[in-house]
This record gives sequence, C-alpha cells and structure tokens, in this order.
Amino acid sequence: MEHVPALDEDLKKTLGPATAKVLAEQLGLHTALDLLHHYPRRYAERGELTSLAELADQIDEHVTVVAQVADARILTFNGGRGKRLEVTITDGSGRLQLVFFGAGVHKPHKDLLPGSRAMFAGKVSRFNHKLQLAHPAYEPLGAEASDRDAAAAFANQLIPIYPACAKLESWKIAKCVDAVLPGAQEAVDPLPPALREGRGLVPLTEALLKIHRPGTKADIEDARQRLKWDEAFVLQVALARRRHADSQLPAAPRRAVPGGLLDSFDAKLPFTLTQGQQTVSKEIFDDLATEHPMHRLLQGEVGSGKTMVALRAMLAVVDSGGQAAMLAPTEVLAQQHHRSITEMMGELAEGGMLGGSDRGTKVVLLTGSMGMPARRQALLDLVTGEAGIVIGTHALIEDKVQFHDLGLVVVDEQHRFGVEQRDALRSKGKQPPHLLVMTATPIPRTVAMTVFGDLETSVLDQLPAGRSPIATHVVPSKDKPHFLARAWERVREEVEKGHQAYVVCPRIGDGEDEPRKKAAEDDGDRRPPLAVVEIAEQLARGPLAGLAVEVLHGRMDPADKDDVMRRFAAGEVKVLVATTVIEVGVNVPNSTVMVIMDADRFGVSQLHQLRGRVGRGSAPGLCLLVSEMHEASPARARLAAVAATLDGFELSRIDLEQRREGDVLGQAQSGVRSSLRMLAVIEDEEVIAQAREEATRVVAEDPALERLPGLRTALDALLDTEREQYLEKG
Repeated sequence: MEHVPALDEDLKKTLGPATAKVLAEQLGLHTALDLLHHYPRRYAERGELTSLAELADQIDEHVTVVAQVADARILTFNGGRGKRLEVTITDGSGRLQLVFFGAGVHKPHKDLLPGSRAMFAGKVSRFNHKLQLAHPAYEPLGAEASDRDAAAAFANQLIPIYPACAKLESWKIAKCVDAVLPGAQEAVDPLPPALREGRGLVPLTEALLKIHRPGTKADIEDARQRLKWDEAFVLQVALARRRHADSQLPAAPRRAVPGGLLDSFDAKLPFTLTQGQQTVSKEIFDDLATEHPMHRLLQGEVGSGKTMVALRAMLAVVDSGGQAAMLAPTEVLAQQHHRSITEMMGELAEGGMLGGSDRGTKVVLLTGSMGMPARRQALLDLVTGEAGIVIGTHALIEDKVQFHDLGLVVVDEQHRFGVEQRDALRSKGKQPPHLLVMTATPIPRTVAMTVFGDLETSVLDQLPAGRSPIATHVVPSKDKPHFLARAWERVREEVEKGHQAYVVCPRIGDGEDEPRKKAAEDDGDRRPPLAVVEIAEQLARGPLAGLAVEVLHGRMDPADKDDVMRRFAAGEVKVLVATTVIEVGVNVPNSTVMVIMDADRFGVSQLHQLRGRVGRGSAPGLCLLVSEMHEASPARARLAAVAATLDGFELSRIDLEQRREGDVLGQAQSGVRSSLRMLAVIEDEEVIAQAREEATRVVAEDPALERLPGLRTALDALLDTEREQYLEKG
C-alpha cells in the first residue's frame, strides 16, 4: 500500500532532501500541510492557451506559459563552432522566442517540433527589442489521443499553474503536490459543522482535492469559496478571542467631572467641534466610563482633528484623578504634539505653576534626547501625579518611568509601534489603562476588521471649518521640464505672499545612505533617488536663491531638528527641504505649498499623508508631484490617482489593490508568508464581515474552543510566534 504522508511530516521523507530543501528555502514550505496550502495561482486549459500578450509587463519575472511551437531552427556562430537553437512559440495572442545554447540545443530540438504544445517556464528578458526566455524549462503536453473522447478530455483538462521559483518549475511543484495529496484526507476541518453546512461549503478534504486537481471550473469555485472562509474565519476567531480576553480585564472607570478641566477647556475653544468630533468623543467617553479597558482605533483623514478628540479624552481622564500618556513614533512628532497641546490648553497646561489655572494640570514632554535636569523633573512630575498629561516617544516605556495613576494611553500612528511597547506602557498602570490608537492612514473597513480586529473603530471623515482644499498636480519633469521651472516659480510666489513651502525628497544624501544610493544605481537604468542635502543646495543657489532654505531629516541631532522646526513654525524658515520625517503630525498652518520630488518612489498612502501637511490654514494648499516616469507607466497612474481625489479611504483601496494582499498582514515587513493565500481583503468584504459575526458568536459561546478541537489546531498553526506578534502590532 502506498505511503500516505502525515500532514505534519517533513517533506524530506516524501520528496527527498534536495527537493525539500528548495521548497523550504525558496517558498517557505516545510511540511505536507504547507504544500497542500500552496494553491495554484491560476489554471491553464490545453484547449485555450494562456496569453503571451501580457508578458511585456513581466520583464525579469519568472513566468509559466502554455503555447504551441511555430518554428525551430539551429543557427551557428563563431565560424560554426557555436550553436544556438531559436524556437518561436505562439498562443494566438502573441509570439515569444526561446533560445538554447551550446550542448543544450539537441534535446529541445528533438522535443519541440513545430505544431507540438508544451508548458514553458523561465525568466522573461528583452533582447534586440524582442521578448525571450533563455534556456527555459519545458514540459511537453503529449500528442493528441486518437480516440475523439480522449482527445476532448485532454484538451479540456485544467492544468494548475503554481507560484514557482527559478529552481522549481510549476509542473515539478505539481508532481510534489501529487505525492502529498493522499494525505489531504487526514486534514482536520477548522469550521464548526453547523457553520459549514449552514453556508453550503464543501468539506476541507474535498476543497483541497478540488483546488489542486479540479475536473471543472465549478470545482475551482467550490474550493475557493471554502478556503476563503477558512482563512477569514480562523483569523477572525483569533481576533474575537483577543477582544473577549480584553473584555474580561478590569479597568478603573474614568468619567469626566462636571465643571472640571474638560469643561474649562471646551469653554475657551474659539470654534465649535465638528459633528464627527462630537460623535466620536461620545463613543470614547462611553468606553472610558466602563469597568473594562477601552480598545478603540480612531482613524481620521489628515487634518480632521484627531488630536483635539484625543486631548479631550485625556482631559476627562485627568478630571477623574488619572493620568494620560501620548506615545508618538518620533521625537519631532512628540515635540510637535507637546507644543500644539500646550498652546491649545493655554494656562490650563500650567497647573501648579505661577500664572497657571487652579483647574490646570502639568503637561510634560519626555524624550530620549532631553537633558538630565529636565528629564529628572519630568519623571518626578509623573510619579507624584503633578503632571496629568505626558507626551513622549518610546522613552516613556523605560523601566524607570513610573506613573502615579496611568488611566489612558493614546498611541499616535499605531503602525509604528510594536506589541511589546504597547504592553510595556500598559503595564505601568495599577490596572490596565484604557487604550486609544490614532491613525491618519485611512483604512478600508475590511482591512480594519482584518488587521485591527481587536479594536472598536471610530472614523473622523469631516474636515474642521476653515480648512482649505488642496489642489494636487503631477509635474512630468522629464517630458516637460518647463513645468518644473514653473513649480519653483509657484513656490516663490507663495513665499512672496507671506506663506511657506515644503520640498520632500526620498533620500538624505549625507553620505550615510550611500548603500541605498548604490542599490538604486544597480536598479537598471534608474538614477539614484534625489537627496535632501543636494536638492537644498541646488535650490538655494538656483531657482529659490535669496529665500531662507533649510533642511530637516531623521539623522540630524535632535536639538538641531527641534531648532529648525521651531524656526519654520515661527515663519523664519521659508522653504523646508525634508525627508518623510514631516509625514505625520507636523502642523504649520502657514505652509501652503509642497513639492514632492521623485514622487513615484513613495506609496499612495504616504503621498496622501505628506500632502496633508499643507492647506492647514485658511489659504488654499497646493501639492506638486514631480516625476520623471513615463506617462503610460503604472507609477504615473498611481500619481494621477492621488491627484484625482482627496478621499483617503478611496486612495487606501487603490493602494491596497496595487500592493496586493501580502502586505495587509504585514508579511512584507516580517518576512513571513501571508496567511491570506485565497482571501482578497478588498474583494471579499462580505466573507470577512460574515466571518467576523460567526467568530464573535462562536467565541462568546465557547471562549476556550473546547468543543472545537479542529479550530483550535488551525489557530495554533496560524498563530505561530511571529504571526501572533504581527496581529497584535496591527
């Protein structure tokens, strides 16, 4: 009887050490179960060939095509000493040349006769303006059977095309899958039977057989629906369990006191809160008043007034006798928040100080680069409770930082903080403090459910009154150099009107980023990215001569950074040439224009973030996206999308569709494969929403999943250490 591999068995046993090594190193597949979850990317039909017309967009990528040989000829060179076999293949949509050299020409010359069909795999390159595959691997697809039924069956058979690598072609992976496929009958089904039957989903064993060896297109659809549900449901159960565990923790209720600090602050506001700010504030105050820790994600458009909402929550906590900590990802941002919060609060931020309000509290800053005396005073103010609000970087998390009674943690720009940091700050409260996470990167609803599924979500999508719209234009500097000259004229005009400008570059250019420059030079024909230091010099000597131009980047000394920001905020510096260090939180209402150099090197969400730094006052904002990329390139299409809308949620969908799913769960960052092999977060919105409902119900009935051992096993497989950390990082 043939060996049926156990699903947790190492692939060495079934496939041999050489093949197992390639699967592990190149594709991260270690066990039979891993291989069963390595699904075909698509399916080729022998009767309907895959398109060669699409290869022009796939230069330097490994591809698998199914096509027919049109002609094959051996050419000689070097006076007859060298031989080259050129084979032209076609699929009706286009033609492609294959080349084989030297001793390697004889076997393909015999195999690849005109009229024969085969599967070919190799790296697409361009030679003499023609697309080609050099020395591709190939697998002949056999002769037509004489019997008509057999021929029809052969022509209609679906050939799975697997995500492959240079050392292992798709059809070799298919043979590996054949070896482990009998083990699919042992797969433990994670879905509760009632859920599976209620939704009309096929059993897992059947889904695995149908995804790898479908008889019809309907088989593929059945399998996909089922496997999507597995991914969505297991992930949502992990998040539902976290929400459930959090809801069991105790927390001190923090209710605002009538006539306290919050009321005094509201009374001196020179404007009315937007309807959105009022609604979101109510959600937060309701959460703060409960005996379980709040876990809320506040997402808001750039400039929608998130800081105001967070500050009011912090004041309510101070009113109740607690303290609030705001954690920012960079020193520049922590200093900026400290400055804007103390300005908004006025004398209310000077509690216990001469001239301060009786109702006030101290607002302290704590960063790694502070001098010792200031740091010592800040630490003392925290431990005694003198300071109700502290704003800082990860320096807040250090062991020696102690709070009198930490009631609320506000994390700005969540995606820059890890779970360890969030937990370390939480552990400084007598009981777990309430948590408010803010992000200015709008997140589509399904992604919020998938990535931030352990947090309740509030959305601010209204801009405060008095905010001006931002006009965005693409400046094609290579095709139309006079457009770039006009851009610098616009900067000058804005400065002459009394306003200020940002110029953003992808690189610093201080010598320390040479490796990055070198890598960029190796990247084909592209020049290295433009650098802050070089561009600032060129502008000060050329188109912006006579204006006060300064630089700002992350490797500057913190005191110098703060000095430049302070002088820019005061209006002394007219043009700030910076890296993306200004991406979040920097608030200088007098800045009206931003020029982003090499804009194609930034992501959609990042461009949207950067652009949000202008138009923060009453004068309209202008953002110019400078790019040398060709008009028909995908990069230019991305820039056109940013120029066409100010809706961050719309842009985040575009961004996500372009970056593909792997990044959604952060696998691009951690180097672990995404667990989303089948689920498309944008397309499968309905599946995710339904899976969340089902998961919440299942966990409410059986938090430890004692009655669902299959689901527990699937969860353990999903939540290996790195993935657990990633999920918590959000």
